[in-house]
Parts: sequence; C-alpha cells; structure tokens
Amino acid sequence: MKNIFPDEGFLSLENYELLLNQKAKVLWLTGLSGSGKSTIAKSVEHMLYELGYVVKVLDGDNIRTGISNNLGFDLEDRQENIRRISEVAKLFVQTGIITICSFVSPTVQIRQKAKEIIGPKNFKEIFINTSLEVCEARDVKGLYKKAREGKIKNFTGISSPFEAPIDPDLMVDTENNSIEKSTLDILNLLIKSNEL
Repeated sequence: MKNIFPDEGFLSLENYELLLNQKAKVLWLTGLSGSGKSTIAKSVEHMLYELGYVVKVLDGDNIRTGISNNLGFDLEDRQENIRRISEVAKLFVQTGIITICSFVSPTVQIRQKAKEIIGPKNFKEIFINTSLEVCEARDVKGLYKKAREGKIKNFTGISSPFEAPIDPDLMVDTENNSIEKSTLDILNLLIKSNEL
C-alpha cells in the first residue's frame, strides 16, 4: 500500500480544521471555586455540540483524578497543574478541537503561562466574575466551610489569593445573569471574533 503523504510530516492544524469544519480554540474559564465555571463550561459544550462542533471540556474532575492526581494545591503544584493542562489543551487544539478549560488558575502569571503554551491566537481568557460572598454562599462542595475550619490549606479566596484577570477577552457575571445568558455571551464572543 502506497503512503498517502509520502513526503510530508504530521497533519497540520489546517488539515484538521478543514476536516472538522471548525476553528480550534481554547476557552480558558477562570474564577473562584463556586463561581459557575464548570456549569458554564458544560452548558457551552452542549450548545456547541448541538450546533455541530467537536468540543472537549477539561476541568478538575478529569484532570485531578488523572494526569495531576499526584499534585497538591500549593502554588508550585498549581503551576505544574496548569502547565500540564495547557500542554493537553494544546494537543487538542492541534487536532482542531474547541477546548474549554475550567480552572481556578488563581494568578495572572499562571494564566499567562497557559496562554504562552497554548499560543495567544488560540487562547480566549474568560473571567467568571462572582464575588467571594456569593461563591461561599453557594459552597456546592462544602469546600469553603472546610477552608474556614482550617481543614483545607491553600484554598483560593480564603488562605490563598485570587488575582482577577487584568484584560480578559470576556467577563461573565454569574451573580446577575442566568446560565443561558452566560453561555450565549461566550458564543457571541466566538461569533464576533469570526471563530464560529
């Protein structure tokens, strides 16, 4: 059997985008625990899927139980966690997949490193902007309570700082907007930048 591409290397991003009929992108959702990142990521994933796009969500559930299951939550481990996530996201992007990363990623430096690894043209920073008070009132997983009791160390917003994005591509206000509105805001960002 003859080689299909005898003189060429690996397939390019353009090959995959043409095959999938979509533009690859990383939507990087950052915000406090309880801000709604994962809820919105899942909502965006479902809406894009219904529109015919190939999408993958990366979040704490599928990263911390797998490739980062040996890491803690101090700053050094958080940096390594985000580095690993960024490298995985980059691989998805290189195969034409729209990738939604939903992580606290608490510092400007950590998010900048993610952007450098993935590539600025393929990276959209989306700030899920919800106050600590609202996040703590939601406390879906009981994490804030444990952090206040000293049972969880280095918890962002309590014993570890969160640095809000300086100039995000989009700010989503989950205190005042519905999941549907927040999802549509993200889709509109992609439409306006001619990426859908």
